[in-house]
Amino acid sequence: MLTISNYVKAKTLEEAYELNQARSSRIMGGMMWMRLGNAKVKTVIDLSGLGLDQIEESDNVIKIGAMCTLRQLEECEALREMYGDGIAESVRHIVGVQFRNQATVGGSIYGRFGFSDVLTAFLALDTFVELYDGGTIRLSEFVNRKPDKDILLSVIVRKSKRKFRYESIRQTKTDFPVIACSVVTGMVHGKETWYFSVGARPMKAALLEKQWEIPADASEDMIAEYASRAASEFTYGTNMRGSAEYRRHLAEVLIRREMASILAEGK
Repeated sequence: MLTISNYVKAKTLEEAYELNQARSSRIMGGMMWMRLGNAKVKTVIDLSGLGLDQIEESDNVIKIGAMCTLRQLEECEALREMYGDGIAESVRHIVGVQFRNQATVGGSIYGRFGFSDVLTAFLALDTFVELYDGGTIRLSEFVNRKPDKDILLSVIVRKSKRKFRYESIRQTKTDFPVIACSVVTGMVHGKETWYFSVGARPMKAALLEKQWEIPADASEDMIAEYASRAASEFTYGTNMRGSAEYRRHLAEVLIRREMASILAEGK
């Protein structure tokens, strides 16, 4: 059971940051996962009054406030125009619409949960996080940092002509994923670059970058070979949802499907 002594709706980011420095304080997002834990929290800090619940699009980036809900991601036309249905696909299996109307992007990213579909999806894109004290850094750097008492303000996706796919395997429709994979490709500094993000290993998502020039008419065997090489570079573990060997096999299958889909689009 979660026990909370004090609730504070922060009036400024400065106030929220100062309150959060106490060891017994926590930032409150949608409270979808936090409320299920067993902990005594002295002060819970609500950021809902600080204007962090908007998705803003400019010429170069899409900026997603930390208090935006997963449902907002699912329905965001700017993300759909840039990356097709990939982002919507990454969240549509997360419990149900009522849950996604409350769970926040900030909670999903800052928690760096092993089961996070959202983290797996954004890690493969050209994504940054904006922190109150730590500034703006790449998501791939943030994901490997030790937890601290900073505050996540926004997730920033830099626009680029990249093809994006996302798939996951679940034992039941709304369960946590057994494995989750994102594949992204695009031209970087004149070279074709592939990005592979694998989450629910069951550890948190990890990123792999490869400069592979794969022809659009690549054979199924060639695609399978590249997928096998990519999947083999991740580490997998065993838990109640599957063995490490099983996850390795599923990752290879999903990566192969996603690569084939991307290459077929380029024909």
